[in-house]
Amino acid sequence: MLAARVELLQQMPIFGAIGAETLEFLLEPAPLVQVPAGGFFCREGDPAHAMFVLERGRVTVSKAWQGHDLLLRRLGEGDCFGEMALLDLFPRSASVRADEDCSAIELSSANLYRLFERDAAEFAVIQMNIGRELSRRLRETDQLLFRARMGEALTAPPRV
Repeated sequence: MLAARVELLQQMPIFGAIGAETLEFLLEPAPLVQVPAGGFFCREGDPAHAMFVLERGRVTVSKAWQGHDLLLRRLGEGDCFGEMALLDLFPRSASVRADEDCSAIELSSANLYRLFERDAAEFAVIQMNIGRELSRRLRETDQLLFRARMGEALTAPPRV
């Protein structure tokens, strides 16, 4: 089972260029979180301390707006969410609901700190990879904001 989890992480941009031994070290204390269909991994505004790697199932990421939950994205096996928690100390920026029974690997900031103490270079690569992923998302958001400011009618996200 550990080998399959290492392989799952190796396919993710956040863990690009990270060796199997390091990933095993990260996974060793990482709990597997089970969330039944309809349950929440986290809710917008909750304290944040960990990211999740979806091992099984599908989830909906949503944001509250004027009394409604609006779809941001849907994620499936091999996707991750909550990685902002590993860089900042702010509450969750969105809610993540299980669309079906799910299991996810929970990687906490404390777990990453263990890696920093063991191998600062590998820790730095993961941090840079997270930064790259967040930068990619920020570019997409900037483009949407620019288009909206220029008067382009954008499609509103659907309610969930």
